[in-house]
Parts: sequence; C-alpha cells; structure tokens
Amino acid sequence: MASQKVLEYLDAHRQQHVDQLCDFLRIPSISSQSEHEEDCRRAAAFVAGELKELGLVVETIEAGGLPLVYAQSEIKPERKTLLFYGHYDVQPVDPLELWDHPPFEPMIKNEIVYARGACDDKGQVYTHIKALEAYIKQGIELPVNVKFIIEGEEEAGGESIYRYTEQNPEKLACDAIIVSDTALYNESTPGICYSLKGLAYMEIQLKGPDMDLHSGSYGGTVQNPGNALAEIIAKLKDENGHCLIPGFYDDVLELEPDERAGFAELGYTDEILKKETGAPEAFGEEGFTTLERMWARPTCDVNGLASGYGGEGAKTIIPSRAMAKVSMRLVPNQDPAKIAQLFEKYVLSIAPKGVEVTVIDHHGANPVLVPRKSEMMQAGMKALEEGFGAKPVFIREGGSIPIVGTFQECLKSPVLLLGYGLSTDNIHSPNEKFHLSNFWRGARTTAILMEEAAK
Repeated sequence: MASQKVLEYLDAHRQQHVDQLCDFLRIPSISSQSEHEEDCRRAAAFVAGELKELGLVVETIEAGGLPLVYAQSEIKPERKTLLFYGHYDVQPVDPLELWDHPPFEPMIKNEIVYARGACDDKGQVYTHIKALEAYIKQGIELPVNVKFIIEGEEEAGGESIYRYTEQNPEKLACDAIIVSDTALYNESTPGICYSLKGLAYMEIQLKGPDMDLHSGSYGGTVQNPGNALAEIIAKLKDENGHCLIPGFYDDVLELEPDERAGFAELGYTDEILKKETGAPEAFGEEGFTTLERMWARPTCDVNGLASGYGGEGAKTIIPSRAMAKVSMRLVPNQDPAKIAQLFEKYVLSIAPKGVEVTVIDHHGANPVLVPRKSEMMQAGMKALEEGFGAKPVFIREGGSIPIVGTFQECLKSPVLLLGYGLSTDNIHSPNEKFHLSNFWRGARTTAILMEEAAK
C-alpha cells in the first residue's frame, strides 16, 4: 500500500483537485476541428505546466501536428520505470442541442462532473498527475521512475505520437506502460482490460449525375446514388448480424474456454444492455452472447450516411452524390490493412451500375491482447483492489486505442489498461461525465500502483 501520508494528502485535497480538473475541462481542445488548434495548444500548456510545477523535466514537442507533452522524473537505474500515456484532446460536441448544459462549462451534480473530456481522457489523465503530486508535496521519494507522454491527436487519428514512439524507443523505455482510457467493469466492480479491438475506418463515396436532378423530369432515367448506397449497405451484413465481406472472419482469434466462462460469470444481461443504451432489444452476430459480441467479435457498422435533401419540408430531387462512413472493429489476429482491402474489393464488386464508386481508407489500428499473468498485471490488480475496495475482474474493451499496439511493438514492455471511467459515462456523446468517486479512487490506485510496481 502506498504511504499513508500520500493517501491522506489525496483525501485532504479532493476539492482542490476537482477545481483544477474543471479548469482543464474548460479548455475546448477539439483536435479534429482546425478552429480549435489554439485551444489544443492551451491544453498542452496546461498539462506541461502542472508537470513542471511538480519538478519533472518537461518538453513540449512539435512532431508534425499538435504538440506532445513529455515529462520525466529523475531516472535512477535501480528503480522500475512507469510510462503514463494519455491525451488532452477531446471529441467534438455535436449535437449541441442534446447537452443539458454547455459542454465546456463543467457542471457538478450528485458528485458527478459533466463536461466534454471529463472521462475521455482528461479526468483519467489527471488522476496520475494528482497521484504524483501527493508524493512530491509530501516530500516522499518516488518508489519508481515516472515518465509521461500526453498527446493531442488521439481523437483525430493523428500520427505524431506514432512517429515519435517509433523514433524514440530509448527515451520512452520503461518497465510498464500505464494507459487509463478504458473503463471499470461497473459501478461496484473494478476491472483491468486485457484486450482492445482494432479498427478499419472506411468511407464510401458515390457519384451519379453532375448535379442534383428534378425527380420528375429525370426520375427513372439515371441511377440514384442514394438508392445505390442503400443497396451496398444492405449487403454488408445478413439478417443474423453476420458480416458478408469474403475473408472477414478468416484470422479471428477465438475465445478460450476460460475466457467465455469468465464473461458468463460477470452476469451481464440483455436487460442491462437495454437499460444502458435505451435500445428496444439486443442484436448482433448469431451464436454469441452480448458480452462476447461486445468484447471479442469483429463488427461492421455504418457510422454516418449522407445523400440528397434532409431539411424541413420536401425537395424532390435525385441527388448527385451519396456517402457512408463505416467502421469495422477488429479482434486479435485481424489485420486492419487486410480488412480494408477486403472491404474495398467487396464494395466495388456489389456496387450497382450507373454510379462512380470511391472507397477511402481513413485510418486503422491493430487489435491488442495483453498477457493476463504478468507480474506487472498482478501489481495492477492489487492496486485496483486496494484503491477501489473491491476485487477486480479481467475484462475486454470493444473500443480501440491505436497507440497501444505501437507501444507494444516499439517499447517491448507490458501495457496496463488501467481505466477508471464507466461504460455509461457517455464518452463521445452529449452529457459526458465522470464520477468524482472514481476520480478520487483512481488517484489513490495510481499512488498504490507505484509502490506495487516497485516490488
């Protein structure tokens, strides 16, 4: 367990730390929107300033996009080294009308802070900074060497962190990488994630006539791109949720029997899913439980559609163009580049005549599988149990954190996916939130982890 003085400091400064977190959350650091570039740089400066104030050596690195913030404590060779990763950028806030309050004016209600970035990922990053602060302010020597690499392009698919990691493995060298961008299992059960899905993110563009046409004058004479796109989308999956792209499942790593048994023991039901999502019923690939589909089966989903007129009233046209964005979440052993090629080949083969079809591969990420029996994983499990006061479980995650695969490949160190949020925290959605109890317990867990890792 971490020094009692460290934990007492964290308890005594809870309100101060929440106030500081709210200052961080007020910065609208939306990396995917160019008008917020200066806000992203302000967020980077905020993080750098906090780490510099704690006596770390800090660098703000321009690596071709938004800045990276690197920091390190004094490095003593006899100590273990932990590298903490996170991101200061956030998702766009659209649709704004669905927020109950302005997304960059943090609101605290029932010990929950509501704001864009509260959970993903500012609140979680901040737990590590506050844990470090507790050691420094109490004058207690750190039990481990500490490094931070905080980026600003995670939500925009930027490449700066990848290039920097590939080019600087010695600088980022460590005994374990701590990534807090995942979730606990539920409100009462902490968990360590040991697998992330990969991603192939595609766009389909269809062009028909050179301009929108009057649907009376030209109806029935040319292919309608909206209709053609609907045909393509309808052929991506069958009525049982099975993806129809040839070769899509060829490399899927099947679940081990103990993993399926472990999932079943968690007691996740379709009723829980319906309550969490508001969906009328569960649906997905036939032959698997909802939790298995969520965590360990590949998916293919339309993320956005656009064609023709969608405003108020009627406008009778044959649209000139149509577009769909499609994400495929991938599981261990699937290769995003291969899946992207299979997707493009299939879409072109099923496209109706009379339209020009372009398929764009926006970006991909490799799936991640972390060994469950490493010493560092056990240190994380012990820290979670002490920090949250409950025995943790092993879980998977349906989302992607692309940099984790690069860390594994370049740094050759174990990764701890130590998330403190909840799956119901509305990340990427209106009214994003973070329970302050998890913020405080997360900081305690990180403090405890430093001593457990030292052992």
